[in-house]
Amino acid sequence: MPLLDLLILALIQGITEFLPISSSGHLILLPALTGGEDQGVALDVAVHVGTLVAVILYFRADVAEALRGTADLLRGRHTPARRLALGLAIATIPVIVFGLFLKLSGLSDGMRSITVIGWTMLGFGILLYIADHIGKRGREVADWTLKHALIMGLWQALALIPGTSRSGITITGARFLGYDRIPAARIAMLMSIPTILASAVVIGADIPAADADLWRDAAIAAVLAGLAALAALAVMMRFLERVSYTPYVIYRVILGVILLGIAYS
Repeated sequence: MPLLDLLILALIQGITEFLPISSSGHLILLPALTGGEDQGVALDVAVHVGTLVAVILYFRADVAEALRGTADLLRGRHTPARRLALGLAIATIPVIVFGLFLKLSGLSDGMRSITVIGWTMLGFGILLYIADHIGKRGREVADWTLKHALIMGLWQALALIPGTSRSGITITGARFLGYDRIPAARIAMLMSIPTILASAVVIGADIPAADADLWRDAAIAAVLAGLAALAALAVMMRFLERVSYTPYVIYRVILGVILLGIAYS
């Protein structure tokens, strides 16, 4: 793939991964709207891995705590770090199960369409608005229970439907559970780490090992996406201190309506 195309792909992924507007949906829309060739799942996985590195670097203190918690879990120690590690593990189970179902059933390829993305952009955008403006608030990351981890994991599984947005749907679930905006986003980002790892392992198994050009393009795209994501993540977390999720909802609704207009015209 030409370097310019890789750069565009990486910027789209890096900028949209941590915003509740669906990075995967935008990656699918890029060739659909421009008439170009679909970049394929290999490059999709590569740019997601790049953003994975970015979220690990940005939340390195939380990641270190989760790693300590994993060690505590193996040693049978009951600590806050252990609860965080166990919560992340539990939250990942639903998306793995649903992901394997979609892969084995062949439904995952059938959902990569403008029609599906249009409806999910619109519907889940409205749902995010509702979650962001109703219900009790005040919960922080320290209040995250194993029950909440499972509930948010079920929400996260819906992100396998293109256009849903993994961060958007987990933030929606967190807001319905009463978490404030920044804690909701923080938990959602931490949940992305094992999820992206699992996705990379499952989908990466289908990448031809002998295709040197594909692996080279994937490496370039991953590095560029990681750099873009690190900058976008820093901006978004500061942005949430002053503004609600409404601007993202407006963007989703407008884009959803446009896509549905194209799909049904």
